[in-house]
Amino acid sequence: MAITINGDAVSVPDDPRVSLLDLLREDLRLTGTKKGCNQGACGACTVLVDGERILSCLALAVQYDGRAITTIEGLGAAGALHPLQQAFIEHDGFQCGYCTPGQICSAVAMVAEARRGVPSHVTGDLDAGAITLTHDELRERMSGNLCRCGAHNGIMAAIAETFAEAAE
Repeated sequence: MAITINGDAVSVPDDPRVSLLDLLREDLRLTGTKKGCNQGACGACTVLVDGERILSCLALAVQYDGRAITTIEGLGAAGALHPLQQAFIEHDGFQCGYCTPGQICSAVAMVAEARRGVPSHVTGDLDAGAITLTHDELRERMSGNLCRCGAHNGIMAAIAETFAEAAE
């Protein structure tokens, strides 16, 4: 049994109780993914599984046998930041930076959700197809990722700029 993490095959832990978050941080030393609340409330542990965002603190590693996990370390190309990572720098989308990896992973998947037409609580037209990421859509869709420092304006600006074709 194996999981692909950032392009590398990794054995599934023998202990079925190991969370995906603990596998990433403790076993693989991929410490970009943060342990915030460890209860699924803050979003600091957000990673991508086959392109969809999940809270790794609530996931058991064995559940993801045969799946592809992408962490913040796996988003950019070799030697280059992902465009959203660069936009976070340019827009001061972080202060302490603790939530930043989860925010970025969540935003990457969120844009893909909107392009597929997955509605949010504030989506007006449920049959519109691809959804435009208005200010309200962005805030609603990112509401599961908390920033205790108050960098939300920079975060939203970075996302809107990076994915301008999807935003108003």
